[in-house]
Amino acid sequence: MAGVVELTRREFEELVADALDTIPEHLAQLMDNVVITVEEESPDGLLGVYEGVPLTERGDTYFGVLPDVIHIYQRNICAICETRDQVVEEVGITVVHEIAHHFGIDDDRLIELGWG
Repeated sequence: MAGVVELTRREFEELVADALDTIPEHLAQLMDNVVITVEEESPDGLLGVYEGVPLTERGDTYFGVLPDVIHIYQRNICAICETRDQVVEEVGITVVHEIAHHFGIDDDRLIELGWG
């Protein structure tokens, strides 16, 4: 159901910000050198992507590097949703999923935890 939910960029960015606000404070404080961006769409249909070095893989030589980036893809998420509430839910799931990668949690473990 392509393009069922239409949101402005600002509305979507607010949903991403709201999803970030649900991250427990003690975890949010552990996030290090990571930027979260909203992109129009991913050509390969992904809802979000984490690019960087997970916290679990950073060693003594990790310094002076560009921030990790989490991309959240607005059009891709809106395309699979029929209502605004579904978009809110999917944004929340996608943000948590990609932040989990920042913490070194892989897709298999996320699926086990119900965040696949």
